[in-house]
Amino acid sequence: MADVDIYQMNALQFDVLREIGNIGAGNATTALSKMLNLKIDMQVPKVDLLEFKELAEVIGGAENLVVGILLTLEGSIEGMMMFVLDKASAHEIVNLLMGGAGGTEDFSEMELSALQEIGNIIAGAYLSSLSTLTNMTVTSSVPYMSIDMAGAILSVPAIEFGKVSDKALLIQTEFGDKGTQVNGYFILIPTLESYNIILGSLGL
Repeated sequence: MADVDIYQMNALQFDVLREIGNIGAGNATTALSKMLNLKIDMQVPKVDLLEFKELAEVIGGAENLVVGILLTLEGSIEGMMMFVLDKASAHEIVNLLMGGAGGTEDFSEMELSALQEIGNIIAGAYLSSLSTLTNMTVTSSVPYMSIDMAGAILSVPAIEFGKVSDKALLIQTEFGDKGTQVNGYFILIPTLESYNIILGSLGL
């Protein structure tokens, strides 16, 4: 197995990472659909390998208020994963879960609790599909939720992993039901060694 150079990744390696992103996002959306007891249609996710400094712009700019669910990956694959929703999308999901009872400004304690649970389920479903695909054990820390500007939230992995890599796998997905459209972003930041492990487990 050759070492993966994330700056010179070949088309096959990138296609495999893209497929992992697609399957993970699909699994997470299915879990959300069951939680909300709604049929949720998901657009084909956009998957890209971006530098940390490019991520905030994709999510609406560094000053855009977002809800971020952050967890560290442990086990066979190490690194960090984030699930990010812009504030409006977070309200849409909470309102769906709570029968349209939520507001549009600050989140109540109950809404924050619901968001945390949504984040737990979405992240868990994503990591479960990653474990299944690679046939490896992938566990995670307890997810930490933060509501802040995108630039501030994204600075956490940049500081933590900027020493070893400045690239992250971004999976941008849209899903919704009956006119309600939600934008969600999965950001997967494996360590460089973990890229090798992921691709090696799939025979690359």
